[in-house]
Amino acid sequence: MENKKTLPNSTATLILGICSIVFGCLFVGFILGIIGLSISGTSKRLYLQNPNEYEGYGALNAGRIMSIIGLVLGSVAILYWLIFVVIIGAGALPWLEFLSN
Repeated sequence: MENKKTLPNSTATLILGICSIVFGCLFVGFILGIIGLSISGTSKRLYLQNPNEYEGYGALNAGRIMSIIGLVLGSVAILYWLIFVVIIGAGALPWLEFLSN
């Protein structure tokens, strides 16, 4: 039986993907999703060059998918908060004009 090497960063990508979904409603999920995707790129290239030499591609792929989901959730959360701040700011403008007179 041949000993296969574990893909580098496959476990880290999986953990970052899980954390990006868990913290997806916060800005942290967006950042963790970006980090998870960026560190998985080199490992995916290594596996695609020589798939018989490495194991752990399932964990790497699952981590990439969860990082993408966490990135989307984080983007939606950031967009939500930006719209919220704009609405609150627009609602406060009449009060600021009233107070300045």
